[in-house]
Amino acid sequence: MNVKSTAVHRQLTQYQNGAAARFVDALLERGRVAFPLSELTDKTNLSTIAARRQLGRLDSRVRRVAPRQQFFLIVAPEHRALGAPPPSSWLDAYFRWLKRPYYLALQSAASEYSSAAQAIQVTQVMTDRSRRKVQLGRVRVQFFVKKSIVATPTQPVAGAHAPMAASTPEATAIDLISYANRIGGISRAAETIAPFLARLRRTELARALEASTDIPTKQRVGYILESLGGLRLAGTVHAHLPRTLTQVALDNASLLPLSPRVVVSERWAIVVNASVKVRV
Repeated sequence: MNVKSTAVHRQLTQYQNGAAARFVDALLERGRVAFPLSELTDKTNLSTIAARRQLGRLDSRVRRVAPRQQFFLIVAPEHRALGAPPPSSWLDAYFRWLKRPYYLALQSAASEYSSAAQAIQVTQVMTDRSRRKVQLGRVRVQFFVKKSIVATPTQPVAGAHAPMAASTPEATAIDLISYANRIGGISRAAETIAPFLARLRRTELARALEASTDIPTKQRVGYILESLGGLRLAGTVHAHLPRTLTQVALDNASLLPLSPRVVVSERWAIVVNASVKVRV
């Protein structure tokens, strides 16, 4: 290598040292807190190995979402106590990188619609494939699988610092009942729906019902909405049911034997084996 080539190589090496740190700082200045490794290597001309090494030297400033995934989060000083930026600031970018559908779901979506019952410490996300939960410091993300996710009505989260999709209030109510066994039971689902019941619209409820083919879930939705006082909403659900219904339990996870005096809702063909007592 001649003297000129050596000088150029030295200048290139000096420039590349700290390239990852400069890249991270530039993203933060633009309000971004997430990036794939491929973007870093494209913008800095670092090799994959060099990029990983430089990111590794940034200590707690950068976190990888999952051990085998080349997607990283930038932890700004105000988020150091959490251990990672809030999911609302990076989930959309993460799923665009994965090229998979998603939306903020269940109790996390309900919290966007003023549900006072929402008090969980995990972000619940619906997607189309099984995925391990993410835990980075105090930030936790739990994933749920839904095959018909693309048909589910969604809308942007209002006031979010980054783009983020959430199920509509109506789709959220249906999901809460469909996944009741995963979130604390049918009574918990009803308790979560009650505070945003007034936000449900019949036309949007009809659209969300059309996206679901699960008749037992629709029966439970109708019964719960009627029990909460949403009589017109319940009528919309009833219009989407077949004329002949198979009897189902309100709480299909209950292992308790049915009492001879168990209540049956004839309209919904629901065996009422769980208490739904909620203040609306």
